[in-house]
Formats: sequence, structure tokens, C-alpha cells
Amino acid sequence: MARVGIDAGGTLIKVVYEEKGYLHYKYYPISKEKELLQWLQIFHSPAQFILTGGRAEALKQKMAEAKIVDEFSVICAGANYLLKEEGKQRSEYLLMNVGTGTSFFIHKNGKSERVLGTGLGGGTFIGLGKLLTGKSTFAQLADLAGDGSKEEIDVLVKDIYESSSSPIDGNLTASNFGKAIFVQGGASDKAAALTNMIAENLMLLAMLLIEKHSLSTIVFSGSGVSRHDYFQTRLAEFSNMFGYEAIFLERGKYSGAVGALLSANR
Repeated sequence: MARVGIDAGGTLIKVVYEEKGYLHYKYYPISKEKELLQWLQIFHSPAQFILTGGRAEALKQKMAEAKIVDEFSVICAGANYLLKEEGKQRSEYLLMNVGTGTSFFIHKNGKSERVLGTGLGGGTFIGLGKLLTGKSTFAQLADLAGDGSKEEIDVLVKDIYESSSSPIDGNLTASNFGKAIFVQGGASDKAAALTNMIAENLMLLAMLLIEKHSLSTIVFSGSGVSRHDYFQTRLAEFSNMFGYEAIFLERGKYSGAVGALLSANR
């Protein structure tokens, strides 16, 4: 019987299915749930459906035969699988999974554990982004951020010290959105500053965990990372600044769905 892993998140439903020994990947926005169910009925019936994610219970009401598995355990299993598939396997690392919010996991000694979570994530980017720019989709906001300049909105350390020497890197942020007191700023600059604020604060949490657990590698996954080039750039720059290895999974948004599918083997 065919196996289908489904990660029903806050904004996207990610689907991974096995066919002729290979995994195939597909996703639908929440608004297209009916189309997903029709597609599953046509192409994957009968099948073993394994659900995970925050909306798994709601989806199961329309898929009575489906099984639900714990989201946090399968995200790590999926990330490990993808690391191996993409030739990036590491024995120990910090996993930062950015979805609607963000969860942090430690993978060490062959075991994975969720150690921290925050409400900062893709939902923050869309919600605050809409308030700041009027744009309401992730793709629109990510494109805006890529065209903007955070320096137009953020106060940098070098802005404060001006001609005098700075005790730390002058390009670091002294105050997120600090210049908005004096300037209006364009939509793209606001989106860039918002992206930077989220990236900086997530990396501060990551740094605390990396130092506490004596790690040197951060693996990034989740739909909030995979669809936002400028966000990846900022995360990579912060990682390099502090000497950490940054690994971005190419199919990172499917970590939960892959892990759900793999759980059928256990």
C-alpha cells in the first residue's frame, strides 16, 4: 500500500509520497485544502496516510483512515533523512525549524530533542509585514525584502558612533526600526528591516543553545526559510560572523511530511 506523509501547518499543507522507490514532494496553501483532498482521492486511494502539524486533527476529520503522529519527533527524523539525501549529513547540530513560529532541536549522540520554541517566525513576517506594507502574502513580502535596504529603517552601530571608532562591528543593528522615528521608509525597506529583525533574534536564541550544548553547526528547515532568499542570506551572514556552519536544506519545508512518512516504518 502506498504511503503519504502530510504536514498540515498554519499556512501550507506539505505532502510527501513514495512512488517506485522515490519520494515526491508537493504542497498546497491552506485555502486549497479541498483540491488536496480531491488529488489524494484520485491518485492515492487506497493509501496509508500519516498526518502531522498543527492542523492535523482538523484534516483527520475529513480523512478518517489517517493516522496522526507527533510533530516534533517527525521533524527531526525528516531533517536527518533530508541531510543524508542532500549529502550534508552531520552527526550533531542545532536544527532551527521556521514555520508559523520557530522550534529549536538538538541532535546529538543519535538522539533529537526539542529544547526551545518562540512565536517569532513566518507568521510574524506575514502579520507584521501586512501591517507595515499592506502586502498580505509571504511571496510578496519576501520579494519586497529582497529589493529593500534595512539600513534605511534600522539604526546601526556605526550610525551612533559616526566618526569615532566602534567597539563592535559597525554594521550590527543598534535599534531595529529606530530610524522610523525620523523617516517614512519604503515598503521594501520595511520588509527588509522586518526580515533582519526576525533573523537577528532567532540567531541570538540559536547562539545561546549552540554554546550551551557545545555545537558548531546550525541546520535550517521549514517553509519560513525555504521560500525567502533574503532571510537565508541574513541567517548565513550571522552564522558566519560567529563562526558557525550554516546548512540550508533544499527541501527543508518538507521535514515534517518526510518524517511522518518515515514513521510508518517504525
